Amino acid sequence: MKNTLLHINDLHVAFQSGKNVNNVLHAVDFFINTNEILGVVGESGSGKSVTSLAILGLLPERISQITRGAIYFEGKNLLEYTKNQIQDLRGKDISMIFQEPMSSLNPSMKCGKQVAEILLRHTNVSKAEAKEQVLKLFNQVKLPRPEAVFNSYPHEISGGQKQRVMIAMAIACKPKLLIADEPTTALDVTVQKEIILLLKELQEQTGMSILFISHDLSLVSEIADRVIVMYKGKIVETGSATAIFKNPKEDYTKALIYARPSTTQRLKKLPTVADFLAKKPLEKPVTKVERSEQHQKIYAKTPLLEIKNVEKEYFNSVSFFGKAESVKAVNDVSFKIYEGETLGLVGESGCGKSTLGNLILQLDNPTAGSIFYNGKDLTKLSTKELRNLRKDIQIIFQDPYSSLNPRLTVGLAITEAMQVHKLYNSAQERKAEALKLLEEVGLLPEHYDRYPHEFSGGQRQRIGIARTIAVKPKFIVCDESVSALDISVQAQVLNLLNSLKNSYNFTYLFISHDLAVVKYISDRLLVMRAGQFEETGEADAVYEHPQSDYTKALIAAIPKGI
Repeated sequence: MKNTLLHINDLHVAFQSGKNVNNVLHAVDFFINTNEILGVVGESGSGKSVTSLAILGLLPERISQITRGAIYFEGKNLLEYTKNQIQDLRGKDISMIFQEPMSSLNPSMKCGKQVAEILLRHTNVSKAEAKEQVLKLFNQVKLPRPEAVFNSYPHEISGGQKQRVMIAMAIACKPKLLIADEPTTALDVTVQKEIILLLKELQEQTGMSILFISHDLSLVSEIADRVIVMYKGKIVETGSATAIFKNPKEDYTKALIYARPSTTQRLKKLPTVADFLAKKPLEKPVTKVERSEQHQKIYAKTPLLEIKNVEKEYFNSVSFFGKAESVKAVNDVSFKIYEGETLGLVGESGCGKSTLGNLILQLDNPTAGSIFYNGKDLTKLSTKELRNLRKDIQIIFQDPYSSLNPRLTVGLAITEAMQVHKLYNSAQERKAEALKLLEEVGLLPEHYDRYPHEFSGGQRQRIGIARTIAVKPKFIVCDESVSALDISVQAQVLNLLNSLKNSYNFTYLFISHDLAVVKYISDRLLVMRAGQFEETGEADAVYEHPQSDYTKALIAAIPKGI
């Protein structure tokens, strides 16, 4: 084929775990033409990311092996390239936006320097020219305060901002092929829309091809020319985006579309791919009367958590002798959370959502204000008192890879928390509980003895959730806890969170940039913008009749491609 840029031919990949060999890709065969966007969809663990890593020679050497097949780029088999040849290719001709920006960025280097490094490595620009180009790229990917981000370390910016730094790095050298592995996972809907438009614009300007991997079917339908559907390491269906999403032939593809959460009705339980394949009927919708009765019970109680006039101000210096600049990440915020409630907190990246969550968890101290939990002001507790309270107040982190210890097996990561808080009488009891939790979050007993790097992004998130609920807390901050999950697993986890809430009377602060997900799981909704609340109210009412122009813009930006 004359205009074929990449051709993956009969690719088989196996992973080794101890003495066991697991075949994870089976006869994967597809092509990408020049100036084309190919979408890849499928559940977590279907082989999407493994395929992309194989293209760039980034599969872990010791535990993985390409057992058969070839990867042709511009007619040359990349599997025959030397390490130096592959390194010359990466970043210049083939570039990649990784799924997890925190673990992909160097924590010891400032963001601007990391992007400039790519330009200095592959182009003939000076350091001053590289900086100028990086700032231009930061503007292109809609980063606020580009100069400040240039001089910031990755831990000093939000998850969504880190992802935009990764995108800037990937497009810096205008590659022939851009592999985008869940490139908008950490981004709010408005920035996601801007990034999709940006990628399309760059593709039109440069003729770049894009391999766009995502679990978001609506998003893929808006950007892709053609789509391939993967399931358990195989390609089960391929065709034009219109054909795949409007007239799917395979049951699995139909199941993926079926599993998308509805924005028009509230089901008691979200449908999953497994439900569709098993031909299970849809759960009955929750009526407005039922929901109203439930809320009357919740809001008749005393607040579990009360935030009063909380502020958080950060300072950064423009230069060594320069005047310090202040940024109010949280600005005079007050609200209450009631026992058994799920309070949704939504807003764009950098609006202060995660900062507020960290203040409640006392992972950071507020500049002003009070945070009361069960009548106690958390800001005035001693270190010992806070340590004792950790069991009651837990967090499900946004980035599962950087929050899991790579040296601990999954089982140890879960049982460690139980041991610290002196739960259960023996190691055997803790293991039995951990195995039960793994099953509850959709994993298998054999995963107990595996390490985090052996799992996909979505599977790692489920491990993080299992670890959080292992100590049976009363209040949980869910910080973008389903953003890395595919639609079906997202449904499983949301169903799980609701089930656990009913069983253990958990209370959630559910932080997310995905307004549709927040709307489904929440009792009330808080819309946050630039450190302050823009709008608040019952979740369905805010979604159906938004009062603020900002909330209307968030809802309008939700992909509606299917």
